[in-house]
Amino acid sequence: MRLVMNEPVESTDRPYARRWWALLVLCLSLLIIVMANTALTVAAPDMTRDLGLSSADLQWVIDGYTVPYAALMLLLGAIGDKYSRRGALVLGLVVFGGGAIAGYLAGSSTAVIAARAVMGVGAALIMPATLSLLAATFPRAERAKAITLWTATAGLAIAAGPVVAGALLRDHGWSSTFLINVPIAAVAIVGALILVPPSKAGHHDRIDYVGGLLSVVWTGSLVYMIIEGPHFGWGVKAVTAAVVAGAGLIAFVAWELRHPRPILDVRRFTNRRFAGSNLAVSLFFLAVFGAFYYLTQHLQFVLGYDALQTGVRMLPLAGAVFVGSALTGWLTPRVGMKWTVTAGMVGGTTALALLTRVDAGSTYGDFVAPLVILGLAIGLALSPCTDAIMGAFPESELGVGGAVNDTSLELGGSLGIAILGSLLATSYGNHLTDATAGSKLPASALETAQDSVGAGYAVAQGIGEKAHQAAAQAAHTSDPQQAAQLKQQAAQLASGARQMADAVGSAFSDAVAHTSLVGAVILGIGTVLVAVLLPRREAAVTEIPEDERELADSTAR
Repeated sequence: MRLVMNEPVESTDRPYARRWWALLVLCLSLLIIVMANTALTVAAPDMTRDLGLSSADLQWVIDGYTVPYAALMLLLGAIGDKYSRRGALVLGLVVFGGGAIAGYLAGSSTAVIAARAVMGVGAALIMPATLSLLAATFPRAERAKAITLWTATAGLAIAAGPVVAGALLRDHGWSSTFLINVPIAAVAIVGALILVPPSKAGHHDRIDYVGGLLSVVWTGSLVYMIIEGPHFGWGVKAVTAAVVAGAGLIAFVAWELRHPRPILDVRRFTNRRFAGSNLAVSLFFLAVFGAFYYLTQHLQFVLGYDALQTGVRMLPLAGAVFVGSALTGWLTPRVGMKWTVTAGMVGGTTALALLTRVDAGSTYGDFVAPLVILGLAIGLALSPCTDAIMGAFPESELGVGGAVNDTSLELGGSLGIAILGSLLATSYGNHLTDATAGSKLPASALETAQDSVGAGYAVAQGIGEKAHQAAAQAAHTSDPQQAAQLKQQAAQLASGARQMADAVGSAFSDAVAHTSLVGAVILGIGTVLVAVLLPRREAAVTEIPEDERELADSTAR
């Protein structure tokens, strides 16, 4: 047996014998690119303190990864289809690992943002390659099961990122959350060469580079606008990005409709099954990433858990994803994807609705049920949607199919953090103003506290430190009258610190409840749209041949 697998999967007349081991490599590759985002949410406070990051710096440390990741997937997926899907995976892992090393060595905000951008380019190569290789390696009868495991891995990565980062941060600095990716990427590279068979499209047509570049322009501009506008205001940059995104999208659609072999046949979106699946993926990750964004903050700042404790308390989400994935593998062939996807979206809406009950007295126990329901919902809905999206593309365009699925996912996640994150910040600021009305808090301190929940607690801590200083001065003052004044001042400051901390916790809890309500409304409306879009399941769909099934799917519009 050769050490490196060189026989293309397309040349074999039987299923690849080690396909389940190959799936393990693909899932491992998926794991690190999803964890790269979720782990950073836990490492951000340490990074902010050590590098002196402003709120704008921190935002671009997070989103410097997202922009190239979302913008490049479609073009790089098509390139992988033409030349080598496994080559795209290996190259992506090399680039991703190189970016992680650069992030570990970075000593400034600019260097960290650049490293994250490089990692985003690597992720744009890896993500569509994992799905295209999965679809090429597994026969159609087993593909749904393999995609279910792929989806479950994504759910695990969402919750595992904070656990891994929290464990590292107990004994190491924030840079260790970058370095941990390097050995995992190295193992995945070796596994890909040994276990994953090479694969590429059977045709040799030229790539539609014009369409690919237009997709980069409009997707990148859209993501940039989503990030810039809500967080930094609708100034010249955000408005320009919106105009470029709109013009780029129109040009992209017009070009693709006229091109004889487009990079993406946009007519596929007239298929109800395909359009509904993409909408469901986007809406689900809007809810998941938005909720994850503020739940981790609530656990860390309001409930006082450290990074590792926060990560561990998110694990019910990951466990529920696996249960939901097992359920959808059993349910979908029996009742059809319309009902499992709709049930999953109803579950996601219910989870967000439960979070509207959060208040200042809420404990971790109040979050367990929403986390479990949200995890079950992810498992139920996403696997059938991904399977439907990939099934809409011929074998020669599997990389493009994976890129479309992943772009929907990434756009949804970006929108979730931007829309729900912006709403959370506004709601928190307004509630904090109401909670501190009538207090003697200086306007500058209130403005600082309104920036974020972390800044609010920092203001409260600063007032508490002044109380300790006044008490210490009183203890060392020989003048009884002055000592009494200092003690009174210390008591007032200590009371003010407690009131400020209570106000911050109450304001943020109310903001979480308000934001969850808006998220539930958005996902609820989306659930109705997806239920209307998805076609009913045809009778005996699992028994008809693949070519007839594709014909049936194309008529279900």
